[in-house]
Amino acid sequence: MAKLIDGWEIVIGLEIHTQLNTHSKIFSGSSTEFGADPNTQASLVDLALPGVLPVLNKVVVDKAIRFGLGVDATIDRASVFARKNYFYPDSPKGYQISQMDNPIVGPGHIDIYLEDGSTKRVGITRAHLEEDAGKSLHEDFEGQTGIDLNRAGTPLLEIVSEPDMRSSEEAVAYVRAIHTLVRWLGISDGNMAEGSFRCDCNVSIRKPGDEFGTRCELKNINSFKFIEKAIDVEIERQIDVLESGGKITQETRLFDANKLETRSMRSKEEANDYRYFPDPDLLPVHISQEHIDRIQAELPELPQARRDRFTTEYQLTPYDARVLTLSREISDFFEEVVSASGGAAHAKIAANWVMGEFSAALNKAGLEITESPITASQLGGVVARIIDNTISGKIAKQVFGLMWDSQGASADQIIADHGLKQETDTGAIEAIIKDVLANNEKMVEEYKAGKEKAFNGLVGQVMKASRGKANPAQVNQLLKQLLD
Repeated sequence: MAKLIDGWEIVIGLEIHTQLNTHSKIFSGSSTEFGADPNTQASLVDLALPGVLPVLNKVVVDKAIRFGLGVDATIDRASVFARKNYFYPDSPKGYQISQMDNPIVGPGHIDIYLEDGSTKRVGITRAHLEEDAGKSLHEDFEGQTGIDLNRAGTPLLEIVSEPDMRSSEEAVAYVRAIHTLVRWLGISDGNMAEGSFRCDCNVSIRKPGDEFGTRCELKNINSFKFIEKAIDVEIERQIDVLESGGKITQETRLFDANKLETRSMRSKEEANDYRYFPDPDLLPVHISQEHIDRIQAELPELPQARRDRFTTEYQLTPYDARVLTLSREISDFFEEVVSASGGAAHAKIAANWVMGEFSAALNKAGLEITESPITASQLGGVVARIIDNTISGKIAKQVFGLMWDSQGASADQIIADHGLKQETDTGAIEAIIKDVLANNEKMVEEYKAGKEKAFNGLVGQVMKASRGKANPAQVNQLLKQLLD
């Protein structure tokens, strides 16, 4: 049952624009590299000057097909490009080449995971190809606007969801799932800061059982945090308007993250306002089933399939499996750690280290996993030494810290160089325990009087005396025997 806010049901549909990571643009050979000087990567084709003709980039089509197969969507075997007519300063043609009828990717779906552990399937209406516009620059020109057309013509895949989401939490979970997938499939870098992945949020409210209300579009939001905040702010605004007797106007709005408000940008256009018609300079796209089958065969194992495998092959919990498949890089890294540490039998220990100590170190250093100073093989070596009782979990953290600061040293090398091998000789541990008991008579008396905390205190004293090298399981066992 949908969660209500003050008796209102929230209805959310999203349009995600993801830049495809091709070297050249969708209809020209211009570079798509980010960060070049303004207007140095806009060719005559991108500007639609007289006498030039667009030529479709085949790699763009293949990447769109990969996405469609990744969301179990139908792939339209015959696809047409159209001109979407509108004037805006950063659109030099006066129109945008996009798709209206017969988008390349038809209906599909993706499953999202919510904080309460539940899952929900969100429908995908379509995903169509189009070219990006340029960029308006306001901050560098007082009282004026500059135009950078480097981005004009960059290939976009616009992914349109069904209005299936009923809260900002579900919306963010959906955006995260799509973000993971496009990076997993290798079709986009998903860099939100550079504008490679951005979202338009269509938000409306209604009383339960009523028809859909009038929607407002929140334009070009490029962070997960701002998507959630923008939706929540817009929901609150719409409730206030309706409960005060007003009406919602269909429009496009901008989210102001500083003021935490949305403000009107323009009235929302309908499809007929754009006067779509087939682009006369581009032929229809025909895709053979053989070509689709070939791309299908090249797809990597998808996130959901890998989650399922992690819970069966490695006996991980569904939660652990989800965390370890948040990105393909972390998922591949985990499997390499498992392999280097001795195989699936000890996958849970490997998972704990990847999700715990390793991820914490990356976050603290502000590094991506591809920038880690520790390889999966090295971390697997640490886990292997825990498993065979060469080191304890506590000493393993010390080994990990030394490894992080070293230049490629293995766990075995660090353990040997720093004398960190765990003490497992029963006689040696027993001697340490006897010495601790003799020097802590009061704690011994407290334990015998029924104070269990005293036992933990004695364990701590033994570990301190052994400089953390005594095997903790043996310490507990021998200490119990000697006390009782």
